[in-house]
Amino acid sequence: MGEAVTFKPRRPCPICKKPSQPKFHPFCSNRCTQIDLNRWLGGHYAVPTEEDGPPSPEDDTKD
Repeated sequence: MGEAVTFKPRRPCPICKKPSQPKFHPFCSNRCTQIDLNRWLGGHYAVPTEEDGPPSPEDDTKD
């Protein structure tokens, strides 16, 4: 037989902090996966970006 597979240690569910379950990893249940999906789709999670100021006249390239 092959070598034994080692798994990463269980971490708590990022939503409710209960132990995560392999079936729903990294969450503990389908409910928490749906809560997380709703947060993504609702725009609660966002990658920060740098806002540029108003465009300067040099940025306008009119040919």
